[in-house]
Amino acid sequence: MQKINQNIEDTIKDAENNLKDIYSKIDDIEYYNSKKVLETFQKYNVTETDFNTTSGYGYNDYGRDKIEKIYADIFKAEDALVRCQFISGTHAISTALWACLRPGDIMLSITGKPYDTLDEVIGLVENQSSLINFGIKYQQIDLINNDFDYDKIKEVITSSKIKLIEIQRSKGYSTRKSITNEKLEQVIKFIKNIDKNIIIMIDNCYCEFVSTTEPTEYGADIVVGSLIKNLGGSLAPNGGYIVGRADLIKLCASRLNVAGEDKEVGPSLGLNKSIMQGLFMAPSIVASALKTAILTSYIMEKNGFEVEPKYNDTRADIVQNIIFKNKDKLIKYCQLIQTSSPIDSNVIPVEWDMPGYTDKVIMAAGTFVQGSSIELSCDGPIRAPYIDYQQGGVTYSYGKLAITNILVAIMNNEL
Repeated sequence: MQKINQNIEDTIKDAENNLKDIYSKIDDIEYYNSKKVLETFQKYNVTETDFNTTSGYGYNDYGRDKIEKIYADIFKAEDALVRCQFISGTHAISTALWACLRPGDIMLSITGKPYDTLDEVIGLVENQSSLINFGIKYQQIDLINNDFDYDKIKEVITSSKIKLIEIQRSKGYSTRKSITNEKLEQVIKFIKNIDKNIIIMIDNCYCEFVSTTEPTEYGADIVVGSLIKNLGGSLAPNGGYIVGRADLIKLCASRLNVAGEDKEVGPSLGLNKSIMQGLFMAPSIVASALKTAILTSYIMEKNGFEVEPKYNDTRADIVQNIIFKNKDKLIKYCQLIQTSSPIDSNVIPVEWDMPGYTDKVIMAAGTFVQGSSIELSCDGPIRAPYIDYQQGGVTYSYGKLAITNILVAIMNNEL
């Protein structure tokens, strides 16, 4: 960490004073979601024996099964699949797509192109194991002025037999805004009024517990996310979740495991406690990540940088963008976040060819869990307009320390 002078400390305190009303609203959401989680744990009588583990096939894993009941209840869904066998959010999304789609079916994305790691899953970049190579068709509708193109959606739905509509709430590596609950509720109602049989699948990564409701409460059929993001609470070492309609969860379990064994198999491998404790802590940790993002937005904008969302915007996720329009500044910012990390703070991140990405990417992630983005981290593709995507912050104090370090660099003309 760099030396901090009194002027910089005063700047941070002034920012916090101006943000106290926004922070108070986040505290209210944290309290509501904490109450929801605690009451659900109590409803299903979580006991110490639920931390017991299974190996091999994973039969009779009562703790694992209880976790899935808790997730389904929190999301007000019929069923859930919460497993450490999911490698990532992308893996969980891929599993859901393969489970729900068959050759000849059409998948429609109504939030533009999905996140980069889905390019080869779908077949937007050639891969012999892609959906397109197995005869599944893909269509895409871009947002208009950060909102859904309702006319185009209606046109495509009425002229084509769409099997599944995918909605990515967080912006991914795009320049659009993330999708708020209000917009999500409106578009789900719109789609279901046209064709109630279309499966609506939500990529919910980075969005859980940012508000008091989740997409299944608005009629989404299936919702997917990662346990090394919000709901893992920085304690789950890996994993993902899928919640939604019971018939679709059964299909997902068959795809992840094997047809006929479905949810009955899949050992927890000693991770039930970490997954439960992570979920228990998640409302507070998401609140810390939100406050870190808002402080970042405020400080960076006041120092002349372009940011999205602005500090006082309604937020749909924990992601904060800083639009540098300069490759060197993007790289420098990531390096500064790395130096503010507890792990590998001595390491200098550089751009590299990451698996699943078409552009080179730089990532700062001095995290206890590799790739965890509920822990303070930032990354961005090395392409114009050179945007940093920052997320996470397990405690607000650690997040504030990192942003203070950034402010020192700005004052020293290093950024």
